[in-house]
Amino acid sequence: MTDTNLIGGIPGSFNNLSRLEHLDLSFNNLNGSIPGGMLKLNNLANLYLYNNRLSGHIPWRIESFNLIDIDLSSNNLIGSIPEGLGKLQNLTSLSLFWNRLSGVVPPSIALIPSLKILRIFRNRLGGALPSELGLLSNLEVLDISENQLSGPMPQHLCARGTLFALIASSNKLSGQVPKSLGDCGSLLILQLFNNSFSGEIPSGLWASSNLTSLMLNNNLFSGKLPGKLGSNLLSVEISNNRLSGPIPVGISSWVNIKEFKASNNLLSGKIPVALTSLPSLSTLLLDGNQFSGQLPSEIYSWNSLTTLNFARNQFSGPIPKAICSLPRLTFLDLSENQFSGQVPSELGHFNPKSLNLSSNNLSGKIPHQLEKWDYENSFSNNPKLCGNIPTLKRCSESHKLPTKYLAMIIAFPIVGFVVIMSLCTFFRVRDHSKEKGRDQGNNLETQWKFTAYQMLNFTEDDILSNLKEESLIGKGGSGMVYRVPINNSSECVAVKRIWINDRKLDKNLEKQFTAEAQILGSIRHANIVKMLCTISSESSKLLVYEYMENQSLDKWLHGKKRASSTSSTQDAVLDWPKRRQVAIGAAQGLRYMHEDCYNSIIHRDVKSSNILLDSQFKAKIADFGLAKMLTKQEESGTTSDFLGSYGYIAPGKHIQEFYPNVCPSFLFCFLQNLWYRTFLIWMTERAYTCKANEKMDVYSYGVVLLELTTGREANKGNGNKNLAEWAWKHLEDEKPIEEALDGEIMEQCYREEMIRVFKLGLRCTGKEPSARPHMKEVVSILGRLGH
Repeated sequence: MTDTNLIGGIPGSFNNLSRLEHLDLSFNNLNGSIPGGMLKLNNLANLYLYNNRLSGHIPWRIESFNLIDIDLSSNNLIGSIPEGLGKLQNLTSLSLFWNRLSGVVPPSIALIPSLKILRIFRNRLGGALPSELGLLSNLEVLDISENQLSGPMPQHLCARGTLFALIASSNKLSGQVPKSLGDCGSLLILQLFNNSFSGEIPSGLWASSNLTSLMLNNNLFSGKLPGKLGSNLLSVEISNNRLSGPIPVGISSWVNIKEFKASNNLLSGKIPVALTSLPSLSTLLLDGNQFSGQLPSEIYSWNSLTTLNFARNQFSGPIPKAICSLPRLTFLDLSENQFSGQVPSELGHFNPKSLNLSSNNLSGKIPHQLEKWDYENSFSNNPKLCGNIPTLKRCSESHKLPTKYLAMIIAFPIVGFVVIMSLCTFFRVRDHSKEKGRDQGNNLETQWKFTAYQMLNFTEDDILSNLKEESLIGKGGSGMVYRVPINNSSECVAVKRIWINDRKLDKNLEKQFTAEAQILGSIRHANIVKMLCTISSESSKLLVYEYMENQSLDKWLHGKKRASSTSSTQDAVLDWPKRRQVAIGAAQGLRYMHEDCYNSIIHRDVKSSNILLDSQFKAKIADFGLAKMLTKQEESGTTSDFLGSYGYIAPGKHIQEFYPNVCPSFLFCFLQNLWYRTFLIWMTERAYTCKANEKMDVYSYGVVLLELTTGREANKGNGNKNLAEWAWKHLEDEKPIEEALDGEIMEQCYREEMIRVFKLGLRCTGKEPSARPHMKEVVSILGRLGH
């Protein structure tokens, strides 16, 4: 009954099918738990329940001793792997991947003598693997990737000489890779990337006669590269380790290698001519090492090469013209080296899809074929280069010298006139120079204090020199926001400049600013915007954040504008799949703040304009000016400041006059009189308790969910109501929820999901804080959407 659109739960009557030998209910929409008696059927040999929506625990009482193959993968099963599975002595294949299983891998699994295939990847399993795994069975496939397993790799995985696939990537495994794996002649695929393995890579792995793929990147391996490689090895990925020494001359024996990725190691020396003799090489990544010297001219023999990355090394000399003759090369990165001389004219005919020659010592004019927007940043930070693109200076032409002399003769009187007029004007604008300095950048005499919270590739001068009017992307009563490019590249940061009204901060406020900035700078989460650094002076504070290409959720929901790939502006509506993605991402960020930080943090101004979107529409919580470390439960820390934005404030708050488009901040409480002229708080949750409460964030987040599902603005319901009040009134009037949903995106296939999220928004905006869910529950509910 596979792929027959079955729905509902598995009937308990299956427990009575005592003669059943083969059951295949895969690729359906079954939900509920697995009946407890299903694993007691004596004759059952094959059980296939994969690709459903089953939940709950795997039954613990297991008496189907004739089971040969169990596949429960791609469901929503939770709990641990039953120890009783070890009693199935005839079991050859066990597949439990793509579930939510936790706990450890039971030692009894290693004692199943007939086990050949064990696939438990993409779960939440932890602890060490059983040390006897592979010792008693003819293990062929072991895939434990994307879990939280730790400790060493078992020594006996290939004890029977039958293992051909070992996939243990993305765990927390450590120690040295067992030498026995190097002697495993049957091994075809080895993936150990994203772990903490250390020591040298077993020599037998390099020389394995059957191994086709060796993926060891993102570990702590050390040692040197081998001179000889197994004849069938096609792909070697060893990036982000600690490998050192030169590329051996014997690399010419790697005749079948197609991909060699060794970025970000400690490799050094020159590129040997032997490396150019590999006929099948298509990808070569050696960026981020310590190579030096000139590139060999023999690279013309790389006829199969499509990707070449030598960035961030110490190569010197000219760029070989032969590099332009490679017929399949489409990606070339030679940036951040010491290459000199002219850009080969042949490169203009080469016309690669991606080219980066930035940060070298190149000189002269670039080929005219490359003077187009596709290569705008390909040549930056080469002071002696010129060409007709914005990042380079224009080239001078000697045959126009007479014209230049004539221009100088004309220019001198004009310049003199301008100087005289400037002196006259100076005295008129002197009194306004300070304000002008604010609009255009930095006061060069200001003393700045630079505090970094991340590894940075820029300095304070890079930021200060780019605070120009053309970089301004936002302006408010408290300061300005700039989009600042870094090192003349396409990478940008966002700089929020806040004025302090020409006065020094009180010492206590300065200490408070520094302490809370350190807290915010230490936050590391995929759904929280990174604070990179702060730059402070007596008159202003600069907060430097990662730049989010798609700006705020508010602009997408209510501005209905976005920038397309061609940088033009077009009408666009954020569809439901993206809105659902935003809801989940923002919830995960808030959950981390409330429950997963060492000390809980509340935001206190969650709103759609403080949820930013990157280029993939991944949501990140922003504007932590409001964030405040919660006092521990036994402490009596209090706060008396009012924070929040109209439409997002929990019931009871009333403001007589409000600035709707600014972000008030506990971190910058000294700016409150800039952001609010007058305000009045009547009967708020905080007024009753005087304690910060994460349920305030839950309420505000609920309003965001209502914005996502209805498309309405938070402070615009009907009449004098805000959105939350309007939504509750809609429900109390027993109107159909469908009528409240955003008609621009509402499709029948999304209807049920949108209704569930609307109802969740109502729960989060309940009047009683105790009735609102915690963010952990919110994340769990949203995580089940689509299941």
